[in-house]
Amino acid sequence: MDLSKKWLSDYVDLDVGDREFAEAITISGSKVESYRQEGEELKNIVVGHLKSLKKHENADKLWVCQVDVGGDEPLQIVTAAQNLTEGDYVPVALHNSVVAGGEKITKGKMRGEVSEGMMCSVAELGVTVHDFPYAIEDGIFLLGDDCEKVPGMDIREAIGLNDTVTEFEITSNRPDCMSVIGLARETAATFNVPLKLHTPEVKPGEGDVNDLLKVDIEASDKCYRYAGAVVENVRVAPSPRWMRERLRACGVRPINNIVDITNYVMLEYGQPMHAFDLRFLEGNHVIVRNAKPGETITTLDGLDRELDDTMLVIADEKKPVAVAGVMGGEYSGIMDDTQTIVFESACFNGPSVRRTAKKLGMRTESSARFEKELNPDDCDLCLKRALELVQLFDAGDVVNGIIDVYPSPKQVVTLPFDPEWVNRFIGIDCPAEEQKAILERIGFTVEDGVIKAPSFRIDIASQADISEEIARFYGYNNIPNTQLRGAAEATLTERQKFQRLVENTLLASGLSETQTFSFISPKAYDRLCLPEDSELRKNLVISNPLGEDTSVMRRTALPSMMEVLARNYNNRNPSAFLYEVATIYVPHDTLEELPDEDQQIVIGMYGAEADYFKVKGVVEHLLDTVGIRDYDIVPVTDHPSFHPGRTGKVLIDGETLCTMGEVHPNVRGNYDMKARAYAALIDMELLFAKADLVRLYKQLPKYPVTTRDLAFVVSTTTPVLVLEKAIRKASGRILESIELFDVYVGEQIGKGKKSVAFNLIFRADDRTLTDEECNSAVSKAIEAAERLGAELRS
Repeated sequence: MDLSKKWLSDYVDLDVGDREFAEAITISGSKVESYRQEGEELKNIVVGHLKSLKKHENADKLWVCQVDVGGDEPLQIVTAAQNLTEGDYVPVALHNSVVAGGEKITKGKMRGEVSEGMMCSVAELGVTVHDFPYAIEDGIFLLGDDCEKVPGMDIREAIGLNDTVTEFEITSNRPDCMSVIGLARETAATFNVPLKLHTPEVKPGEGDVNDLLKVDIEASDKCYRYAGAVVENVRVAPSPRWMRERLRACGVRPINNIVDITNYVMLEYGQPMHAFDLRFLEGNHVIVRNAKPGETITTLDGLDRELDDTMLVIADEKKPVAVAGVMGGEYSGIMDDTQTIVFESACFNGPSVRRTAKKLGMRTESSARFEKELNPDDCDLCLKRALELVQLFDAGDVVNGIIDVYPSPKQVVTLPFDPEWVNRFIGIDCPAEEQKAILERIGFTVEDGVIKAPSFRIDIASQADISEEIARFYGYNNIPNTQLRGAAEATLTERQKFQRLVENTLLASGLSETQTFSFISPKAYDRLCLPEDSELRKNLVISNPLGEDTSVMRRTALPSMMEVLARNYNNRNPSAFLYEVATIYVPHDTLEELPDEDQQIVIGMYGAEADYFKVKGVVEHLLDTVGIRDYDIVPVTDHPSFHPGRTGKVLIDGETLCTMGEVHPNVRGNYDMKARAYAALIDMELLFAKADLVRLYKQLPKYPVTTRDLAFVVSTTTPVLVLEKAIRKASGRILESIELFDVYVGEQIGKGKKSVAFNLIFRADDRTLTDEECNSAVSKAIEAAERLGAELRS
């Protein structure tokens, strides 16, 4: 539902900004999806007064015009439009202006004559000939008498394209809010200001409606109420500008005064209406009945529809003329030669309308409202409002009286007024007088301990519904926090939250969790090929172990992971991708001090898809998730447990965060593994200390990207990250991202060389980048890479 701010001001006096309005009305229960200013993309377009025009000396179809735009001197504008005369008032796009669609207008020359702007058509203002019926589509928009003709005035103000439109998401239980009055009522209650409602007044006319129209309801279970009125001597014409503006703001195309009146009342009251041409109504008789088996109707969209006996139709004495609540028939619409019309204001059964619309495959604005169950008590009010507008526009002669068939009037919903129950139910302490005032602000009446719900609130059925109304205007943010009885008060520590984040990230990377014992055999270090003087051999020895294989507390989790990988491999599992957040024990010099129990993340994998880049990718994804961006990856050649040419380590501020790579072939052999295995050891304590989990909002980019691909030939010993950092630094702030997408090693490159290819994405926050800016950044990136010994690959 789109709401016009100008239209809303008819009912509520507000002095708040658009943002404040949207936030407050959302908190009170009417959710705002967005809000926008009409014509907000139009810049520097004003009203111009055409003082003179003459033929261009060098072009037969061009005119040289002098236009007064409120400045000291008139502007000269060259145009090819042929619908101009001296004295016209036109929209003028000045130098450095923006028209609809985002096109920028600047001054220039046309066939040697200076043109200091452009006169605009309706399309260039973002409107149509439906909004201004006297305009033409293929010429300049000539402002009519319904526009402000002040040279220099902003065109949006001059033509009424300056409304604020707020889009609401209306839930299915609140059809009353699918109307301007409904949202005005919510606004008045939210800001606690008076609601100004208008009571339609119809002046006496000629004749008696009963002499011209008869109405019968045969299916009262599907049609709760049907009201009709007749207008003679219909004068079809465009609607006034204020109505066209409001319809446009609410997303409805203006057509003519009669059709616009029905749409206007539908938007204002939420009640769909229809107008029939009386000459096509056989016997001047409206019969609301179920369709007959095999009956057909041609609807307003020109399609033939086959009906069945479950569908409700509006019929005359011979045929159906409309599908009730969905769409009118082909001959029910208003035509240029229509003389007498019947206004219909009815209320139909919601489920019936929905089923019919679904069967016929034609969900309409009308059916979308009826299927939510509307208020039958408003039918006569809406009909009177339509007749009032007919008289206001002089669109026809209203026949006295209305026909109103209401077989079973809607019963008033009553509930006990129990403020104490409401307070207990919500958990607040709201005085009875305040609760009573809240309910009365939204249309309820409270008398003698009884609440009477207004007929338009079809969602009110129990005491809980009353509590909801109290809660949303009392303020959800004012309801105190209360703890559930018997609920545990325990919460996760920051470290526990961090560990969960790490584990979830590793699981999402395709790894499976393992759990192993913290005690291992001292021989495990021999299988890892650690030297005798290795610091990792200084273990905490268990005084009464279960056996030699479990006699020391581990200093590294790598032997535990290798045992799990070997067990899976020897059991013919073709691949394994595993991780463990393991505890390692670092003893102190004296036994009086307890050892440090640190955590170490160990990753292990083997299989067809396992390689160095796989394990490196998992580590980099983990670092990105915990907010670590600035780090270096350097090769490792002296680790006894890892392959000397396929291992690297991650450094942060000179500290080793992670060692990763291919397990040394000798180590694999000690574990009876023939398949290549890969592992990573991550210091959990350092990872937690360096993590940055603060996430700041970054606005979505407005401007396009420019991409470049660069391929370099470098030594196989040159880390890609070093090259990437050099390129990033040299490219400057306009480099949004850089991604490695190819690494190639082969005879074409040369021995000891590799080819690495990067995708560079450039974007600026405040403008569209030029080729010159991007080329300059690329040149600097190439120079930086060449200083590292890289050679650009052609």
